[in-house]
Amino acid sequence: MNVLYELLYQKPTKIMLLGPGCSVVSSFVGQAAKMWNLIVLSYGSSSPALSNRNRFPTFFRTHPSATLHNPTRLRLFKKFKWTRIATIQETQGVFTSTIEDLEERVKHAGIEIAVRTSFLTDPANAVRNLKRQDARIIVGLFYETIARRVFCEVYKQKVYGPKYVWFIIGWYPDNWYAEKDENINCTVDQMREALEGHFTTEGLMRSQDDVATISGLTSNKFMDMMAEKIVNISSNPFSVTGYVEAPLAYDAVWALALALNQTQNRLSLKNRSLEDFTYSNKKIMDEIYAAMNSTNFIGLSGRVAFNSEGDRIAWTQIEQFIEGNYTRIGLYDIASDNLTWYGIEKWLGGKVPQDKTIIVEELRVVNKVLFITMCLLSVIGVITAVGLLIFNWAYKRRKSIRMSQPQINSTMLVGCIVCLLTIILHGLDGRFVDAKVFVKICHVRSWLLTIGFTLAYGSMFSKVWTIYRVTTRRKKNIRQVRECEFYAVLGIFVAIDVAILTIWQAVDPLARKLELFPHETPANTHLDIQILPQLEHCDCKMRNTWLGVIFGYKGILLLFGLLLAYETRSVKAKYVNDSRFVAMSIYNVVVLCIITAPVTLIIGSQHDASFAFVAAAILLSCLLSMALVFLPKVLDVIRHPRDGLESAALTPASTSREDEEKNKRLIEENELLKTEIAEREARLTELNSKLEMRQEQIAQMKAITPTANGKSETLQAEVYLESYC
Repeated sequence: MNVLYELLYQKPTKIMLLGPGCSVVSSFVGQAAKMWNLIVLSYGSSSPALSNRNRFPTFFRTHPSATLHNPTRLRLFKKFKWTRIATIQETQGVFTSTIEDLEERVKHAGIEIAVRTSFLTDPANAVRNLKRQDARIIVGLFYETIARRVFCEVYKQKVYGPKYVWFIIGWYPDNWYAEKDENINCTVDQMREALEGHFTTEGLMRSQDDVATISGLTSNKFMDMMAEKIVNISSNPFSVTGYVEAPLAYDAVWALALALNQTQNRLSLKNRSLEDFTYSNKKIMDEIYAAMNSTNFIGLSGRVAFNSEGDRIAWTQIEQFIEGNYTRIGLYDIASDNLTWYGIEKWLGGKVPQDKTIIVEELRVVNKVLFITMCLLSVIGVITAVGLLIFNWAYKRRKSIRMSQPQINSTMLVGCIVCLLTIILHGLDGRFVDAKVFVKICHVRSWLLTIGFTLAYGSMFSKVWTIYRVTTRRKKNIRQVRECEFYAVLGIFVAIDVAILTIWQAVDPLARKLELFPHETPANTHLDIQILPQLEHCDCKMRNTWLGVIFGYKGILLLFGLLLAYETRSVKAKYVNDSRFVAMSIYNVVVLCIITAPVTLIIGSQHDASFAFVAAAILLSCLLSMALVFLPKVLDVIRHPRDGLESAALTPASTSREDEEKNKRLIEENELLKTEIAEREARLTELNSKLEMRQEQIAQMKAITPTANGKSETLQAEVYLESYC
């Protein structure tokens, strides 16, 4: 500012200011110039902040604003149908304001900026964040030196290739990436690999038509003249800072001259001139401002004109880095929204990259072969149970079946059928039913499996419970067991189940829950997709609590049933002649349930294994129980078709060692009791004989002794008999 102050107050009076050449200085000069009523024309400032007419009311520039790139980028996003982008920027005001402008534009276009990162000097974390958040279409804003650091890190992080598209600033020198830089440790080849396929956008710095301009020079002629002037500085003029922007400075001088000339012509009509200008003369400044606004000529950089913010209206060129060289692939005219596309772009993957990884939701379902197999086995089990129901009803009057409580056996078969049907329900998932139906299946499945288990296991439990209760009575005469006792036990169990399930469904109903698994990359595909596996579960808020109640209650029944089965293992009750086989069935059910319940909770996320385990447990429990209870009866009917013959199939062919020992003890005890009874009978006979003899003696004495002395004789006889006894 001191330099500006000294410049202004040195003769002669300054009418306009040409420059500065960078945005930072322009921001200070542009704000201060209005205090002296000076128009400022810059040729190298691109900061979007300079477009603010409230802060910079007298500022113009021939260098396009950095926001000029944003409409071009937006046009390309629309062309390639990208709706999700990311940005990374060096923390500088010019880049921050450009990003803010881009955000506003893409927001109105319905495009999302999914990731926005920035950094001061080290871009490592910012690039890592882009990769972590799956950024694919990336806009990068940074100066040339920082750009080399960024793309060295891009190479290290592998954020390049067929899946990525980078957009960066286009006014870097063509070989900017090959410059030696002590701050990076990437080779030129590595940098070139990371940059392959990226896009650049920049305002056109020179006219695309090699025709004479207002100065009489063509753009090519001018650039050749510039190259000759700087040949002593560098053999490659493009490596010289400012060489590319030289036409902008040249056109800025012409714009200033034309504006002053036009102002002089207008002032002459009012008998005034530019020499009358002073720093307090706002009227002349307004004339110069109007002349600048009306500027319109063909310059070296193309048509030179300014919009209402003092920004250069210019075309934008689009280049792509193809095989190590920048190739122009299109032009965009912002004013007319005209995109000239050459169609020579190249994609590393042979197709336009996607703006994000396509996430394909894939529902994990039970293997079809496994499902069909288990369903067939379940149907076979159901058919078998129905056949046994018919058999049980047809031969219910046969003694071997009548004495096994056929009604309770039928109830067990119904429970097995219900449990077997739940196998099919366990395999029904999103492949067969929608979400609403799945929720209903959750409720039906829980009710059927719980009630079915209670009917099947409860029937066997009621048998062993009744046997245990009756055989442990101390009464000698055991009455006939009534069927209502079996049904009473079973009815209590069913009532408890209904109560628990009703409260559960009313308070905390089951719902469909999706378990998400880590993304998977599909094999044998070049598509940029990821599979998101999902698994359906029946779940509720207090699922563990409700399962704890059910498992706890059923666990007590299982353990109690196991105990009763053990206690009644050797009992042969005439009113339940299959008690031994029922006990064996309970052993089978208890073992399978103890294994299945915890295992299914552990492998719940492995859909095939979980379904197979549950289905196998239900099949084994039901089929083995039916076989143990009914196979002996079927064999009995086959071997002894005549009714009334008790089959040896219902009693073991040979007694166990324990039974033999028990029978042996009973025989020995019986013999001892017989001996003791015989001895006591002999003693009783002897005493009866003696008693009869004494009675005869007493009778004879009474007949001989007189009445007077009878009292004393009778007393003596009684005393004698008493002492003998």
